[in-house]
Amino acid sequence: MFKIVRKEIMNKDVELMEIHAPYVAKSCQPGQFIILRVDEKGERIPLTICDFDREKETVTIIYQIVGYSTQLLSLKQQGDTILDFVGPLGKPVELANCKKVIGIAGGLGSAPLFPQLRALANAGVSVDVIIGARSEEYVLLAKDFSEFCDNVYITTDDGSVGEKGFVTTVLERLLNVENQEIDEIIAIGPVVMMRAVVGITKPKNIPTSVSLNPVMIDGTGMCGCCRVSVDGKIRFACVDGPDFDGLVVDFDELMNRQRMFKKQEEHACNLSKLRGEDNA
Repeated sequence: MFKIVRKEIMNKDVELMEIHAPYVAKSCQPGQFIILRVDEKGERIPLTICDFDREKETVTIIYQIVGYSTQLLSLKQQGDTILDFVGPLGKPVELANCKKVIGIAGGLGSAPLFPQLRALANAGVSVDVIIGARSEEYVLLAKDFSEFCDNVYITTDDGSVGEKGFVTTVLERLLNVENQEIDEIIAIGPVVMMRAVVGITKPKNIPTSVSLNPVMIDGTGMCGCCRVSVDGKIRFACVDGPDFDGLVVDFDELMNRQRMFKKQEEHACNLSKLRGEDNA
């Protein structure tokens, strides 16, 4: 059993948990993820590692309450335990040996982006971050990023904080108007956002890393569910990624695969509401 040592409600849909997981905390690196199960009947949920503390032996995760299993996870409180917390999984990100990096986070993308940019900053790289969200309450970790980023740009769909619009608007301004020289872009968020970022960086041949989140089951590459097409070859996000060269990712295929089990997930959520599990 893995104890929840801290729980934070970030907004009505997003929560943070700090889990006591000594072996994971001991060896995890930026870019890696874990797979958890809430209880013995629960499904396996892959979640990226937002932070870790080797001295406290804890790992921090941030999740959005969107499906049946995250509803069950949300019912847990500080002091409770979850059954499984397996990791670290995936390949650690290869940190760029360069001068200037811009990180772009859409929604929950702030969580996996955070340890990557912090590691780059600690290595002496100049880093900026562009955070995009629906509204002010969904802007995640802006204060934390400001501790090591040179600039924190915020965009919201409704203009409630920062600049009204999309992360691509800021990116285009930095590249085309301010003519900033960027060595690498790290974009993590919804697939449609990452594809839009690549649409800007690919013509300029700017190296762009993206983090892919296809359907994943075992996390070891054996089930084959998390396959993605990268540079015309089949790769498995759980063992070959989750970070890939965005300039050669087949985003259209990825988006189609993400929609495959939408009806089943909606059915599971509806069943939980009928059983009253979301109000337990």
